[in-house]
Amino acid sequence: MSADSTTTAAPAQPGAEASGSSPGGRHLGLALLVIAAAQLMVVLDNTITNIALPSIQTDLGVSDANLAWIVNSYALAFGGLLLLGGKAGDLFGRLRMFQVGIIVFTLASLLGGLAPDEGLLIGARVLQGVGAAIAAPSALALITTTFPAGKARNMAMGVYAAMAGVGATVGLLLGGILTDGLDWRFVFYVNIPIGLAVLAGTKTLVEAERHPGRLDLPGAITGTGGLIALVYGITRGGEHGWTGGLTLASFAAAAVLLAVFLVLQARVAEPMMPLRLFKDRNRSGSYATMLFIGAGMFATFYFLTLYMQLILGYSAVKTGFAYLPFSVGMAAAAGISSKLVTHFAPRLIAGPGLMVAAAGMFWFATLETDSSYAAHLMPAMFTTALGLGLAFVPMTVSSVSGVNHLDTGIASALLNTAQQIGGALGLAVLSTISTSAADDKLPHAAAGLYQGLATKDFGLVAKAGEALTHGYTMAFVASGAMFLAGLVVAVLAVNASKQHAEGAAPVHMG
Repeated sequence: MSADSTTTAAPAQPGAEASGSSPGGRHLGLALLVIAAAQLMVVLDNTITNIALPSIQTDLGVSDANLAWIVNSYALAFGGLLLLGGKAGDLFGRLRMFQVGIIVFTLASLLGGLAPDEGLLIGARVLQGVGAAIAAPSALALITTTFPAGKARNMAMGVYAAMAGVGATVGLLLGGILTDGLDWRFVFYVNIPIGLAVLAGTKTLVEAERHPGRLDLPGAITGTGGLIALVYGITRGGEHGWTGGLTLASFAAAAVLLAVFLVLQARVAEPMMPLRLFKDRNRSGSYATMLFIGAGMFATFYFLTLYMQLILGYSAVKTGFAYLPFSVGMAAAAGISSKLVTHFAPRLIAGPGLMVAAAGMFWFATLETDSSYAAHLMPAMFTTALGLGLAFVPMTVSSVSGVNHLDTGIASALLNTAQQIGGALGLAVLSTISTSAADDKLPHAAAGLYQGLATKDFGLVAKAGEALTHGYTMAFVASGAMFLAGLVVAVLAVNASKQHAEGAAPVHMG
């Protein structure tokens, strides 16, 4: 029996479960569009900048050492501040904090587009991460207050979950089109009209009752500091090796800060992250499953992009369009999954989905230097997307199902944190695996490829291409293993029935 099963149903909150008859309820379609657009904007910024990096480096004279931080600074701020952003929504109002997050994100995008040098650009990326960390957990929490439980909420959860994959691929597509067709600065400017449209549409969203407590400042400092140190250590370890002094110091700081954070959360009256959220094995299992999904999925985009551009010679625009089957597969599967969650237990949907996703990864692991897009890449991409689309929705639903209505913001933040930490960890670990496998075939394979292209030494180009492809395929094998690990967790830990997954209403916990 779930840890929450002894709780009683909450009284109807203003504008919450009665949203089907509230003013916001008459505009559920527009409300869904607003939340989907916000989630799309936040997620696509994980990938849209990647395509523009060569142009940014040339235009601003960014050093090789700092180039990666144009991407990593966003992930660092986003992943590190999610818990604080989720708790702020619970305390100060989710709709208000959602609006604040979108405003910060939009202004930061403007600053990024106008940045005259790498320092200001990296600063703007940090500010984007801050805005995303404020907005993202409130967006998911607002689904539970705006959409009535059942079909409408499950559909909204499906769209929200699909944005995790669709946003990443749309980011790659838009990044290529905007960089090649206009200028790299438009990968930031594109967020401005989206952000303004989302702000205008927030009147369709329904605010929830605020938590009457205060911010747990010691918890906020230790929790946020610990997560930032952890994300930084993972990111630096993947780039510079796992035994470097700064990497080890970051992990040590993360271990100490997070240990203190957990002790504080068990003792303070109003914790930033109530430990009762983890008493439900379904919720804890969902978080763990999403950690593995994030680890495998975000790394997949990275290695596939490298394969298509370095090995197959695709342009930025062609690479972006090549990802369209992934978006289609994710959207289709999420729509199907949002209907299935009303009839089947979460693990009966997520389990087969992760098995299909793993099969797609192992299909990618058979890539060669001359593999066909139509016969190999496209079907493997679509297969992976179908599996992930099936897995995302039930895990998203079960992660916030049955949560105290005062804790939905922090519960949503934990889901996003699991994805972000998983993505950073997966990319770092799989990059190490890929580089090691490639260097076993040809030391410094990436440098060899560029050298061969510059000197027209096509023999060296061929050897380097084979070595790099071998490295990528080893990374895909590891990604498949991560999806299978998520499958095991989902099957063993997430034992909720379909009734529990639907979450008839938020509950008060004793």
